[in-house]
Amino acid sequence: MAMRLLILLLCLLPAPLRAETWELDAWEPAFTWNGPPRSVQYQPLEHASRPWRLCASYPHLKDSYWLSVNYGMVEEARRLGIALEVVEAGGYPNLERQRSQIEGCVAEGAEALVVGTVSYDGLSDLMLRLSKRMPVVATVNDIADAGIAAKSLVSWVEMGRAIGHYFALRHPKGSPPVKVAWFPGPVGAGWVGFVQTGLTAGLQDSAAEIVVTKYGDTGTEIQLILLEEALEERPDIDYIVGSAVTAEAAVSLLRERGLTGQIKVLADYFTHGVYRGIKRGRILAAPTDSPVVQGRLAIDQAVRLLEGLPVVRQAGPRIVVVDQANLDGLAVENSLAPASFAPTFVVEPP
Repeated sequence: MAMRLLILLLCLLPAPLRAETWELDAWEPAFTWNGPPRSVQYQPLEHASRPWRLCASYPHLKDSYWLSVNYGMVEEARRLGIALEVVEAGGYPNLERQRSQIEGCVAEGAEALVVGTVSYDGLSDLMLRLSKRMPVVATVNDIADAGIAAKSLVSWVEMGRAIGHYFALRHPKGSPPVKVAWFPGPVGAGWVGFVQTGLTAGLQDSAAEIVVTKYGDTGTEIQLILLEEALEERPDIDYIVGSAVTAEAAVSLLRERGLTGQIKVLADYFTHGVYRGIKRGRILAAPTDSPVVQGRLAIDQAVRLLEGLPVVRQAGPRIVVVDQANLDGLAVENSLAPASFAPTFVVEPP
């Protein structure tokens, strides 16, 4: 009887969190983006060997994309049994703030750094200096290689190319031309130049033409101002393409001006608002790079480096273009944090 009761009690206990296998693309040699990636069935660690202390630095937490990255990191830190402190710079113009936050976070005892940079090379001297005392892992935004031990990210060139290819399928070269307003993001951010290169390449086989370009930080107010400027300058545009913040702001602005359906909207990455926009037919499509998985992977890479274990030095989830046709089949948990999740800045080990 006692044994049966013990078995029953064990069955009622919550199951321990187990690592999932992630299907990733990996590049070799690392940091080169040379050639097609190889497919990897990535098995994260079951548990850390000790409660390591990690610092993670983000450009901002102003949109739900970075919230989803935050969720992935927080969940993986909890699962592995490590400590995590998160800082965010408040926006891409704030390079000096990010540098200062990283210095402070490291001074508080971090043993490894995970960085989503605001600038491709504006942190290089700091990363090189810190790398002499701890592993440095880059996530989401590409960064100059100096001092970087591993990268958890996708090619933003391919993110842009995915949107260009989407245009080529809808409006192939030789069909009636369509005019595009393009909102790349902030000048100097690591991902902006890459996504623009990819988009331009992808559009070569389409009838789309970029007729107006507006750069600016990915905050809603700034993007609304840029959208209004673009509509004033080119009221003849057929498409708005830009960040998820741009797309979400465009949906509201077009509805307000009675232009819904007349001007179509695409995003160059995937968030909760973009998900809702696609579901409701307000946004046509967006590529997802599974930011939750990117956050998880970056934490796993950092712990592996701390423990001297083998590590895939450059990898990221496979890019998938999402529209209404495949939305219901999407593994949403890899791309979006749960609606109940709030930004989390400190994780303490159990």
